[in-house]
Amino acid sequence: VAVVGRSNVGKSSLLNALAKRPKLAHVSKTPGRTQLLNCFALDDGTTVVDCPGYGYAAVSKQKRGSWQHMIEGYLLGREQLRRILVLVDGEIGPTDLDLMLLEWTRANDLPIALVATKHDKVKAARRDRRKREVAERCGVEPRDVVWVSAAKGVGIDRLADLIRGWLAER
Repeated sequence: VAVVGRSNVGKSSLLNALAKRPKLAHVSKTPGRTQLLNCFALDDGTTVVDCPGYGYAAVSKQKRGSWQHMIEGYLLGREQLRRILVLVDGEIGPTDLDLMLLEWTRANDLPIALVATKHDKVKAARRDRRKREVAERCGVEPRDVVWVSAAKGVGIDRLADLIRGWLAER
């Protein structure tokens, strides 16, 4: 399973929550700290790959460009890859870069799951509307968006169950 998304969307926080290990992946407030494909072997035998984020990063344009080539090569060439978790910020909704990534994964027939992070940051009164908006902008049904909050643990067990199911598929 690979985790992709915009810088500071919560990829590392989500990995820590899934692994139930708060310091497994380094969490930073500075965009662009993840600069390699970081592989994590979890206790249940699952391997999760944390990819560098796209969008703003406190690194050179050349460095960001090399990440794109590295990530695309991995996602297109890794036969064992069962699913790509495409993370979007549930608080602000999908960005143009998120939509471009979704289009690219669909064009390349890659297996994806759409995960909306930061569920806890969306006011309770706006959640249903936000869920519909995110799904609509991403071209999926609302039920196909997995909503999570790494900070509060919302949706983490459901996502872990989904991941186990995808990994069991052969």
